[in-house]
Amino acid sequence: MTTDEIRARLFELKDDKYAAFHRKLIPTVNPDKVLGVRTPALKKFAKEVAKDEEGCTAFLQELPHRYYDENQLHAFIISGIKEYESCVFEVEKFLPYVDNWATCDQMLPAAFKKNKDELVKKIYEWLDSDKTYTVRFGIGMLMKHYLEEDFKPEYLERVSLIRSDEYYIQMMIAWYFATALSFRYDDALPYIRDNKLDPDVKKKTVRKAIESYRISKEQKDYLRNC
Repeated sequence: MTTDEIRARLFELKDDKYAAFHRKLIPTVNPDKVLGVRTPALKKFAKEVAKDEEGCTAFLQELPHRYYDENQLHAFIISGIKEYESCVFEVEKFLPYVDNWATCDQMLPAAFKKNKDELVKKIYEWLDSDKTYTVRFGIGMLMKHYLEEDFKPEYLERVSLIRSDEYYIQMMIAWYFATALSFRYDDALPYIRDNKLDPDVKKKTVRKAIESYRISKEQKDYLRNC
C-alpha cells in the first residue's frame, strides 16, 4: 500500500459533519487539513497499514504529512509497535512534527509499559525540548506510567520546574498535578499549598482536581482555599 493509496483511503473514510465539529477542538491545525476520519476507523486502519511492512515503513518516513488525519494514523501506528527500541525511534522521529494536542495525547505506545526504567530517561529528554508537544508528550507519559507503583517524588519536582507560556504545556502540567492529587495526594499537595507552580497552572490544577471523582469533598474544599 503506497502513501498515496493510504491517503485515498482516508478520503474514503472521512466524515464531513465530524470534520466540522472536530476542527473546533484543534485550533492549532489548519481547518483545510482536517478530513474528519473518526478515531475507531483510524485505529482499525492503522492495524491494516501496520501489516503491510513495506507500505507502513514508507508512510512513517514521509514527514511532514499533508493532513491531520495522516498524523493521527501515524500516532496510532506507533502506538501499536511492540518492540521498545523501534517504538522510541519512531516516536522521536515523529514528535517534532506533532502540531496539536489530540495527536500528542492519542499516541500511547504499548511498548512503553514494560520498559519504564529506560523510558523515564527519554521522558526527561523530552521535558527539556523546545517543542511544545514534545514537552506535553513527556509530561503525559509521566502521568500515565509513573503515578502508581513506579512513582517517585522526584517526578513531581521535575514537572513543577517547567515554566512555559504555551497553553498546551500549562494545561498538561495542570492535568498531571490534578491526577497526581488523586493518586498521590500527600505528595502532590505541597506543590499546590506552597505555591510551587506557576500561578496560572496552579489555578488550572485546582479547577481540574475539583472536577475529579477520585478526590474527596474534604480535599476539594481544602484545595479551593489554597
